Amino acid sequence: MNRKNIISRLCIAALVLSGPATFAQDIHFSQFDMQPLVINPAFTGMFYGKVRANAIYRSQWGSVTVPYKTYGASVDMPIHSNGHGDYLAGGLQVYKDQAGDGNLSNLTALASIAYHKTFGGNEGDFKGSDLAVGLQAGYAQKSIDLSKLFFGDEFHNGAFDQGTTAEYKLGLGSSVNYFLINAGISFSQAASQNFSYTIGLGANNLNQPTDAILKKQNSDAVLDMRYTGELGIIWNIADRLSLRPAVLFQYQAAATEMIAGNEFHYALTNEFGDTHFTPAVFLGGWLRNEDAVLINAGIEYSNFRVGLGYDYNISSLNTVSNGNGGFEIALRYINPYKLSKWRSIPCGRF
Repeated sequence: MNRKNIISRLCIAALVLSGPATFAQDIHFSQFDMQPLVINPAFTGMFYGKVRANAIYRSQWGSVTVPYKTYGASVDMPIHSNGHGDYLAGGLQVYKDQAGDGNLSNLTALASIAYHKTFGGNEGDFKGSDLAVGLQAGYAQKSIDLSKLFFGDEFHNGAFDQGTTAEYKLGLGSSVNYFLINAGISFSQAASQNFSYTIGLGANNLNQPTDAILKKQNSDAVLDMRYTGELGIIWNIADRLSLRPAVLFQYQAAATEMIAGNEFHYALTNEFGDTHFTPAVFLGGWLRNEDAVLINAGIEYSNFRVGLGYDYNISSLNTVSNGNGGFEIALRYINPYKLSKWRSIPCGRF
């Protein structure tokens, strides 16, 4: 075994042993608007249509280690209306994250419900406001494959003797299961036919469940609350061209993340058709603070949206990653209403 392999395995061991810090982190996506139920449960049902389905795949850090892969899928819909514009919506969100040599895995399933109070607009026009509150609850399972990991105290006489680490004796498990409770609020408004915005605030992991594989006495780690703030705008600056800037801010424990940027959205026709959706192309540029420059592009056609995203790493890991960050592909489908049956929703940014 050469010196390089020894150092690499010792680094992996160090990362695992610091698990209570790194294990208690939530997932993230660069195309965050393609997984709205991950961002804020108040966004459940906030779209033009009967049913919305989203799917996303992300792979990152393949140039540094075994790729970190994340899958997400959701479906949401209005489930009851009072006949005056207000409605109740429900949804389901599932995601799985698998990271590194030890297959550190996070499988989470969440159910969302949101109540939308609409006011200030008429059915069928582009004006009005929407105030929504959402609640989300679910179950998570996190696990790790210990057989693929190496620990510093297993290194003897130039080789690793797996299964002898003291961490086993101290109760290093292979999985942990817990419940999650999230909540959020959002406000959307269409100031005119050409300008609308959405503001959201969310709080995740309200119950702060125990999230520790390393189970030493009095050292169980908890999954800290994650706070989110979102702002999204749709600004039609020409017949076919719109600007769609957005900002996402997240704070959890000592970690912060902010993504800010803009998407240029160009409609391929001036005709709305009988379901509002028109063929379009889009291109966006974004910055994740002190981490990556992001680019996304794609097409909308026949109620589908397909987006591709790529992160160029600009953090201190750039030296070893050669700038290679993450790749994403995302898909959205909305089963729309006819124009005569539109609900008045002022902004569909998320």
